Amino acid sequence: MSKANVSSSGSRILRVLKALRGHALNGVSNGELASALGESPANINRALNTLIEEGLALKLENGRFAPGVQLLQIAMAHNNEMSRAQGRIDELNQRVLAGSH
Repeated sequence: MSKANVSSSGSRILRVLKALRGHALNGVSNGELASALGESPANINRALNTLIEEGLALKLENGRFAPGVQLLQIAMAHNNEMSRAQGRIDELNQRVLAGSH
């Protein structure tokens, strides 16, 4: 099977975005990202600039990079949706249990 026609720069940006996971408080350096992803620091810098422009990453005061507010809002919206769904499932389970007696 052949690989779909994808954007290499888009893939790089998404890999950088995923690599920011777990670095919200202290961030991660450009060099650490470059090393972890096997990319040049210049490529990482371009990807980070794109993510920063879109609010998906930010540069911390210490010069390191972290997930941006927009990314965290996406994560929170997903978490809230799953919590509401779990609440509905729990309510249905309670009704089923109450009717079984």
